[in-house]
Amino acid sequence: MFESIEPEAFRAKTDNGELGDALMLDVREPYEWEYYHWEQAQLMPMNSIPGRLAELPKDRTIYIVCAHGVRSANVCYYLKQNGFDDVINIEGGMAALAALRGFQYD
Repeated sequence: MFESIEPEAFRAKTDNGELGDALMLDVREPYEWEYYHWEQAQLMPMNSIPGRLAELPKDRTIYIVCAHGVRSANVCYYLKQNGFDDVINIEGGMAALAALRGFQYD
């Protein structure tokens, strides 16, 4: 199993500089990224992850986001099965994060 974080708690961490060296991984598609994304995020579409595992740090926390939290949950499961211990799903996805900034995502 993996951890989850509420969007409000994640935003507080980013606003307060509490992410440290954690990675925010956005697993949406490029067209979704272009529409709206979080400044600190790194784009890596979900379907590309199996071929790019070596690019991901196993020694850092990885916060994972998608549009609504479903793809990111699947990526969390996948990463846990592949030896990543510290993965955290951002609940509600980018839609929830965008709403906190007053942006209507969809």
